[in-house]
Amino acid sequence: MNRIIVADDQAIFRAGTARVLAMEEDMRIIAQCEDGPRLCAAIQSFRSSLVIFSTGLGLDLATTLEQLDAAGSKAILVVDKNEEVAPALLDKLDGMIGRNVTGPQLIECVRRVARGVRCVQRGTLAAMPELDVVGARVRDRLTPKELQIVALIVQGCKNKDIAMQLCTKEQVIKNYLRCIYDKTGVSDRLELALFTLHHRLLAEAAAKAGTSIQRKSA
Repeated sequence: MNRIIVADDQAIFRAGTARVLAMEEDMRIIAQCEDGPRLCAAIQSFRSSLVIFSTGLGLDLATTLEQLDAAGSKAILVVDKNEEVAPALLDKLDGMIGRNVTGPQLIECVRRVARGVRCVQRGTLAAMPELDVVGARVRDRLTPKELQIVALIVQGCKNKDIAMQLCTKEQVIKNYLRCIYDKTGVSDRLELALFTLHHRLLAEAAAKAGTSIQRKSA
């Protein structure tokens, strides 16, 4: 069983990545971290694990890689478009993926790293389109309420939980989901999570909508 820590400053990417990997029988998410201090604590607590973490956490990459090495853990770095990693540090990474990675690519990278095979997808960043046309089109078709539901779906919430957070009925959420599926062209919750993760502009809009829910409940 591959024990995985997911650390990302963007909640929707963190939750979506964890959700995609948790569906695999050979993978188990043991921790999710939203900032550097939590990741450092998780590295010490869960040794010999596989850690997926983003540059958005603002960590000192060299120090973090030293901590991972000391803990016997493997490192997969998530980078945004146009970000560069120093060659000396790149050589110490077990894997590197772009934030636009698809679900199947993510799963394959994790499995390769778990087998001890380096998986540094340099071409992923260069291949990222300048404009996410599909993501922008779907984002503009979804209502603010639908974007909130997308954010909660990516976080793994059930219809009952979503209804409670949005102060409505479960049947209303089911009706919303049917509309969302039609607008995005997906057929179920997992496909919706994967679709959202793959389209940056949609993911960012959903993350913003999700933040507004948290503010209201605070």
